[in-house]
Amino acid sequence: MSLKPKQISFKQTWEVLQETIKCIITSSNVPHAVWNDRFSDIYSLCVAYPESFAEELYNETKKFLEGHVFELLTSVCAESESGLLQAYRRAWCEYSQGTDHLHHLYSYLNQHHIRRQKFSEAELIYGTSSSMTADYQEQMVIGELGLDIWKRGMITPLKKQLVSQLLECIHADRVGKAQTANTEVIWSVIHSFVQVEQYKLVDQLKMYQTIFEAPFLEASGQFYTNEAFTLRQKSNITYYMEKVTTQFILEELRAHKFLHTSSVPKVKLCFEEKMIATYMTWLHTEAESMIQNERKSDLSLLYPLLRPLPGGLTPVVQKLTEHITAQGLKAIGNLQGENVHTQFVENMLDVHKKYSKFIKDVFNDDLTFMAALDKACSAIVNHRTAPRQPVKAPELLAKYCDSLLRKSAKAASEVEVEEKLASCITVFKYVDDKDVFQKFYAPMLAKRLIHQQSQSMDAEESMIERLKQACGYEFTNKLHRMFTDMSVSADLNAKFTASLREGDRENQLRIGFVVYVLQAGAWPLALPPTSGPFHIPQQLEKSIQSFEAFYHAQFSGRKVTWLHHLCQGELKFNYLKKPYLVVVQTYQMALLLLFEHCNSIQCREAAASLHLSHDQLVKHAASLVDSKILKKSTEGELEEDTVLSLNFDYSNKRMKFRITGALQRDVPHENHDTEATHRSVDEDRKLYLQAAIVRIMKSRKVLRHNQLIQEVLSQPKVTFTPSIGMIKKCIEALIDKQYIERTPNNADEYSYVA
Repeated sequence: MSLKPKQISFKQTWEVLQETIKCIITSSNVPHAVWNDRFSDIYSLCVAYPESFAEELYNETKKFLEGHVFELLTSVCAESESGLLQAYRRAWCEYSQGTDHLHHLYSYLNQHHIRRQKFSEAELIYGTSSSMTADYQEQMVIGELGLDIWKRGMITPLKKQLVSQLLECIHADRVGKAQTANTEVIWSVIHSFVQVEQYKLVDQLKMYQTIFEAPFLEASGQFYTNEAFTLRQKSNITYYMEKVTTQFILEELRAHKFLHTSSVPKVKLCFEEKMIATYMTWLHTEAESMIQNERKSDLSLLYPLLRPLPGGLTPVVQKLTEHITAQGLKAIGNLQGENVHTQFVENMLDVHKKYSKFIKDVFNDDLTFMAALDKACSAIVNHRTAPRQPVKAPELLAKYCDSLLRKSAKAASEVEVEEKLASCITVFKYVDDKDVFQKFYAPMLAKRLIHQQSQSMDAEESMIERLKQACGYEFTNKLHRMFTDMSVSADLNAKFTASLREGDRENQLRIGFVVYVLQAGAWPLALPPTSGPFHIPQQLEKSIQSFEAFYHAQFSGRKVTWLHHLCQGELKFNYLKKPYLVVVQTYQMALLLLFEHCNSIQCREAAASLHLSHDQLVKHAASLVDSKILKKSTEGELEEDTVLSLNFDYSNKRMKFRITGALQRDVPHENHDTEATHRSVDEDRKLYLQAAIVRIMKSRKVLRHNQLIQEVLSQPKVTFTPSIGMIKKCIEALIDKQYIERTPNNADEYSYVA
């Protein structure tokens, strides 16, 4: 074809072009050659000389499409009511496909001769000029023009009939009745409301939402309301939830099957409002019974129903927290016997394990319910039997760990011990007063290390590592130093033994002698109160003097304090029919060594010889008398005049055994006295808080009372949560010590004293 503008008859050209447009718009066959000729005709009309016929072509095409749509409307209206949707769908499919082809045929007119200002999306949204919108509406390309004519000429006149038929068909699908229109027809008709405005830059769904979505949601809401009311009247809670769950799934599938995707969330919201939110009070009331009886199947149905609703799960979470707390307190409430600590920890772990699985099975490990489990377990572990009574959990947990780590006849395997220690951390994390646990755990660890009663050093270190991960390095610092001391002591004993071998034979020790050198700041050890300095047995004096000389040669300026009440020795009995090896405490050993040159001795003389008070002597001699190694001359308690003598008729099936020493009831750190331990913890807490207050005031210089309280509470301390009363007492103590002072003009404000 020639691209040169030329004179052309619009009437003749349009008559030919119109025939081809009819074929295109009705989806009839158009030969390729004819298509090319009509494309050339449109080009020629647009570039005609001396004046372009583009405007006339546009107007005639518009009239043709309006007339064609009117004819289609007439044919659709002629159909019966039951065939309306099928007729509309046939006409729409034919017309939409035809306008798409027509748009491509008119591509030159669209691109070069339709005067249409292309506004940006922002201009269309925020533009206030009415002429802007009008101009945009008038100057549409052919494809958009065809859709706009369909909207005005077909949808607007038929919208009431179409929407009514669509709602009836969807209702029939809901109740399981046969439909006059199939799914494809319903989908096509509904989506035609969207497709006719898809060319818009804004509000593409406005027509769909106005003429169909709003009536559909209103009808759906009424259906849901009636359905819920009927179910509520005729069924119990389980059946109601089952039907609602099934109905919800079907409604979601139906929404995806028929509606535009933007309507799916709205359908869900409408369903939840009418069938769930309306009866939320009833569901919450029933939830309490479900939780009390732990009806997993019912709760599994209830959870997905309430989860999408704002605050829907809050009462359920609260009721579950209360239930777990009650069950946990019941499990640990009436523990008796010697192994209360074992019962406490294992019962607590059983509760945690049971409800962890419960939440996993019923609530899919929902974090909200896991937080409820944590809250309940924390309330159980930190429960006080009386307001001013200390919490028992830290002490019981420390004793349980001690029973796992200590050597015993019924010791578990290393794998089992590791598993139980790992479980201990689960309980430990819920303990608020972790510093109290440390106060109990440290003396027990010290005793295991000193007396070599640990079942496994690897298990000991593993437990400390777990505590460090839970609370940080500061929490386990002293525990780590205890292990370091044991390692250093082993090296020190090796050097001591080597130095003795290298010395004179006269200085050689004739007994085995092992010493643990422990840092006073790391170990929770103390001297027992006695009437005077303990008199070391003559047999040990040389060993002690030799070690002190060696140690002071190695380290200058260090003071060595001997803790004889923690020491033990091994004696060999040669005075009986069979030789026995007996492990005893230092005081017992000293008492027995008095019998090396005599067979009996008076209590008064023994106490004077050992520099012990009578009460101290009685404590240590009682275990020897009870084990029948020694005999006493009088019945009842040992008096000063009572004579102790060797029992030459003593016998034992075991050749080597241990004599259990007396409990040092006057040494708080050794017997783990609960009251004394808690007093010690309170003192440590006061010192920590005072240091924290000084640090804060030193950096801030001046602070109001409430601000200072909040600053102290926000300190990153994981071992305990201080009370407001304790913080106030610490502030007063620092004022007395002149670290801080109240400002002259405001009694509620403090300043740092430099």
